[in-house]
Amino acid sequence: MLRGRPRRGREAHAATGGDPGGGAGPLDAAADPLDAAQERRVRAVLALGGVPQADLPDGVQQVRLRLLERAASGREAPRDVSAWAAVVASNLAMDWHRAKRRQERLGERLAALRQPAEHPSGEDSSVLSVAVAQGLDELPDAQRQVVVLRFYADLPVRSIAEQLGVPEGTVKSRLHTAVRALRARLHEDEVV
Repeated sequence: MLRGRPRRGREAHAATGGDPGGGAGPLDAAADPLDAAQERRVRAVLALGGVPQADLPDGVQQVRLRLLERAASGREAPRDVSAWAAVVASNLAMDWHRAKRRQERLGERLAALRQPAEHPSGEDSSVLSVAVAQGLDELPDAQRQVVVLRFYADLPVRSIAEQLGVPEGTVKSRLHTAVRALRARLHEDEVV
């Protein structure tokens, strides 16, 4: 199960009198801070980061809670809520992964996210998906995080760097190292 900062979340909830929007900031208490596309993106980032399907709803709720806490504390909303939510989801996934230290196969989670109409089911496609999933599982957390944010969440390097609070060069270096490791893994497995 994902564990964020539950104490802080309860305090924020209590401080607003149960009103998740708290009346602070641009978030309306009646409105969901994540639209459907952002929620799908958050779910995908969590899944690709190693969170099992059963824990995805908790992860999405954690991202919502963090956004509502931010508004309740009086801080302004992020400039790019979608990018901010993807990075928060990625950080949650890293936290989960570190806490559990399980090396589950990501292929199963990727298959559950795949839309049959967009991705034809073929033996080659399945083999490649499983090989990429295994390669992602073997990457260090920081490298897996930037790969997922760059290539799945489709965030530009500059946005990833800003959201993670690291220099762009660090993001580029992690991406380069991770892609090289994934490519080597695919060649080693004779997938490509």
